[in-house]
Amino acid sequence: MTETNLPTLISQMLQPGFYPHSVTEPIQLIQTHISYVLLTGDYAYKLKKPANFGFLDFSTLEKRQYFCQEELRLNQRGAGELYLEVVPLTLVGEQYHLGGTGEAVEYAVKMRQFPQSSLFSELFASGKLEESHLEELGRVVARYHANTETNDYIRSFGEVSQVRLAIDENYQQAQNYIGGPQTKEQFEETKQYTDNFFVQYPELFKSRIDGNYICECHGDLHLRNIALWHDKIMLFDCIEFNEPFRFVDVMYDVAFTVMDIEARGRKDLGNAFLNAYVEQTGDWEGLQVLPLYLSRQAYVRAKVNSFLLDDPNIPAAVKEESAKTASAYYHQAWEYTKPQQGKLILMSGLSGAGKSTTAKHLARKLNAVHLRSDAVRKHLAGIPLLERGGDEIYTPEMTEKTYSRLLALGIILANQGWSVILDAKYDRQDLRAEAISQATKHQLPVYIINCTAPLEVLKERLLNRTGDIADATADLLTSQINQSEPFTDQEQPYITVVDTTQPLEAQLPGLI
Repeated sequence: MTETNLPTLISQMLQPGFYPHSVTEPIQLIQTHISYVLLTGDYAYKLKKPANFGFLDFSTLEKRQYFCQEELRLNQRGAGELYLEVVPLTLVGEQYHLGGTGEAVEYAVKMRQFPQSSLFSELFASGKLEESHLEELGRVVARYHANTETNDYIRSFGEVSQVRLAIDENYQQAQNYIGGPQTKEQFEETKQYTDNFFVQYPELFKSRIDGNYICECHGDLHLRNIALWHDKIMLFDCIEFNEPFRFVDVMYDVAFTVMDIEARGRKDLGNAFLNAYVEQTGDWEGLQVLPLYLSRQAYVRAKVNSFLLDDPNIPAAVKEESAKTASAYYHQAWEYTKPQQGKLILMSGLSGAGKSTTAKHLARKLNAVHLRSDAVRKHLAGIPLLERGGDEIYTPEMTEKTYSRLLALGIILANQGWSVILDAKYDRQDLRAEAISQATKHQLPVYIINCTAPLEVLKERLLNRTGDIADATADLLTSQINQSEPFTDQEQPYITVVDTTQPLEAQLPGLI
């Protein structure tokens, strides 16, 4: 749409004199198929187009006002500093006004404008998005989900019949693109996987409902809707216009972010986000539904890019690029459905021996679930991860509970195809024997990584440790050494000894 055939209101809003505040000239207009966004310098104004696409309906003024209010309300949760107010636009004669006393003829969401360079997508493109950003994002999304609303109505969207609706619709709408950007094999096998998943795991979906994991989520949590502004991570532009897109499993949101990062070729960053999120929430069981949602999110991206191929107004070069993009997403959606060989990796060693550092390194390389006993113990005790635990969480009974939960989670997830790292001291023969026995029973490969370092190094590391969830201190080392039980002859075939004062890569050839 050229500037000459824009609606009169938008043309007037492109004029600097329209605003009661100073502006940066020229005012920029960004259009999507559902909105106009005017960038004025300090503020952005977002108006909804009078459209009805079925999945959203902005066709009347009342509906546009309602959804502007919803957009403001919902985005207060993740980006309250950005979303300021809903402002009416009034008409006097032939002149539109921002606010004013006349009758409202349109509504806009007023937002603080921030630089595009703050977007996670832009930070990624410029090579500035680091692992620490993704770990912090995991914690931010965990807090966001902890504060989301749920009720019986919202939870009903977690029923298998509801979850299936959107997924089955994707296949119906993408069938025409078989032989184009997607192959027949990809279509059939991806669909077969999701069909089987719903039949195989009805109890899993019920447990997600019962556990209050179906909430009023973000619904569109990809890197272009995440910003780092004033040293704070903002989650903005959530779905306000469609309940089934927003009343979803928290893992639906998580999957969107992971899929988007992996589509950009950085599984390690996706792994950093994912492990930080599940460690913060304790929702490791939720990883069982993640592959379904990963495939679904990639397939939606594939479908949307495919639609452009049918638009007569799209230039041939753009269509060619869209076909390539769609093809990559169809392939990604298909890859998520392929069976994986799960494995169990036990960490072992004294406090300060570098178990968690080595485990994190392995997790990034293997795209593994990193289960830290410190996190499992504190979730069981119901205390915040960074709060120091008292003696009551380190009783023999609590230790048994912690190792039991650790192993149970490990077996559940490894059986589904995840590589799982159980990051604990594993200093007792009975604990190691039980893990080996369970892995063998479930025909899962099992490894023990024994981390070592000189005693002076262990002490120094423990003395310098800050901001971590582990509570161990240097004065515990003597008792740990005395209580550690040596590896048996039967355990030797499983063991890799790692000197954590040396580079890790060369010491783990059998695993990475």
